[in-house]
Amino acid sequence: MSTKMIKRLILWTPAVTIGIWEYVRHAFLLPYISMDMGNILAPIIVFIISMTLLAKLFRIMEDTEQKLHEEKRSKALLEERERLAQELHDGISQSLFMLAVKVDRLQRAPEEEREQQLTRLQGAVHHVHDNVRQAIENLHMKPEETEATWVELFMQMIEDIKAEAEWEPRVEWQLDDEEMTMKEKLTLFSCVREALTNISKHAHATEVQVSAATIDDGFECKIVDNGVGITEDPFQQPGKYGLKMMRDRVHNMGWTLSLYRDKNRTIVAIRGG
Repeated sequence: MSTKMIKRLILWTPAVTIGIWEYVRHAFLLPYISMDMGNILAPIIVFIISMTLLAKLFRIMEDTEQKLHEEKRSKALLEERERLAQELHDGISQSLFMLAVKVDRLQRAPEEEREQQLTRLQGAVHHVHDNVRQAIENLHMKPEETEATWVELFMQMIEDIKAEAEWEPRVEWQLDDEEMTMKEKLTLFSCVREALTNISKHAHATEVQVSAATIDDGFECKIVDNGVGITEDPFQQPGKYGLKMMRDRVHNMGWTLSLYRDKNRTIVAIRGG
């Protein structure tokens, strides 16, 4: 039974009860029950019917509200788990990948270069440690509290990519982000970082370009590389958690995400408005 129907029954029950009682009294009971006695019995009958029927309806309403509360709580827990997964993937997972790259380089480095590679590896370990601390702080941070660091975050990401990858991304950032909320900025930042990390991991690219510009109905951001590309739908492949989270982020913002090949180049395009 729906909540709407329960409310209607609660409103109608006393009126219907008193109506039925008055009809029965005048049609059948007038010879046996006086007018004064009938007036006394009317509220008693309404009270008994209300206590019998309405008490059950109130219990149903309470159960419905309890289930709704539990569903909201479960949804909140799922959203928090998703947020935790995004924080772990965006910060810690990607930092550990960069650390693994440095370890591989150290193992392959000639003896005379190992001291230098070891110094870089130590720096990377400290960087991972900082990322873990930052991720923990971000879990307690409201989005608006990071507004002052938006440009710093983006430029630091580009510098990290330059330091670790075999290519240097060309950046053409002409996006007028004054009209964007902090949530939109951080979502776009996370998507760009995910795309660049995927290129570094899988594409074997030598040229990468990141561009963003304001268009009539919003903005468009593209990440283009000349790597090996995609042979099938990456969103259907097992283990592609980063791409799936990127897609979910974009869709949750009401944006569109396109991933396609054009003239031996892979293009990730995000459009929002």
